[in-house]
Amino acid sequence: MNKLKHIALIITISLFGVSACDYLPITTKDQREAVARVKKAYLYKDDLRHLKTEGMAPQDSTLTVNNYINLWVKHQLLLDKAKLNLEERSAEFEALVEKYEGDLYINSYKEAVVQQNLNKDVSEEELQKFYNEKRQNFRLNEELMQLKYIKFEKSIYNPKELIKLFKSKKESDLDSLKSMELSLNSHHLNDTLWVKYNDVVRQIPILKEFDKKSLLKKDKFIQKEDSLNVYLVTIKEVLERNEIAPLSYVKPTLVQMIIQQRKLLLIREIEETLVNDARKKQEFEIY
Repeated sequence: MNKLKHIALIITISLFGVSACDYLPITTKDQREAVARVKKAYLYKDDLRHLKTEGMAPQDSTLTVNNYINLWVKHQLLLDKAKLNLEERSAEFEALVEKYEGDLYINSYKEAVVQQNLNKDVSEEELQKFYNEKRQNFRLNEELMQLKYIKFEKSIYNPKELIKLFKSKKESDLDSLKSMELSLNSHHLNDTLWVKYNDVVRQIPILKEFDKKSLLKKDKFIQKEDSLNVYLVTIKEVLERNEIAPLSYVKPTLVQMIIQQRKLLLIREIEETLVNDARKKQEFEIY
């Protein structure tokens, strides 16, 4: 290794060994206090302020700052080496940087305007209309179920009453059952919700004992017991694969789709208004 390479190596090692507590201030033209330098690039003490948070221990602060400085040095050395070896592609990279900068400004502006002007309220009528128009696109790729389920200990003082209330289709009996929720080990009493078959089996393991085809039947009632507990399940309704998903199940997706359509329309209107205004003011020409 010749003398120049030896000196360069010492400089590089020294840069990577910078300590947040022991760095030597470097005077630069803008009078800021530098903590590291790689050729003509400087890292300033002000650049490290964001690293320190309230309540951070001194040793953690020192470690964080040291890591940041070393990463900065690596970044600058790699950047300098890359620029040197890829100099013939500098024009290409500058064009990419310019495009990225332009896209960043434009997209940030569009997002700001959209956030300020986009109406995110979706009425039930609009949902229903959209669903009716697009319903063929919402076919199920898995089975759905509507069901009630309770699990309670055999030693509970009123098991027959619980079973009677559970089997009943009266709203008043369902309300009575809900008032006894604290007596239940687990339960699902809202049989208007559509839930995935796989999720049901995962949450109610005793259903794994049943064949899937025999389980997925409308108005099916199941009562199972083990040494400690009683399990009651009523399957109210079933939807098979490839059937059209109900509106209530796809509602969150529909809301997002409607809002996204509004967003795209708003952006198009922004662009058209901008072009029309500029044309009236003769701010651009196409040759």
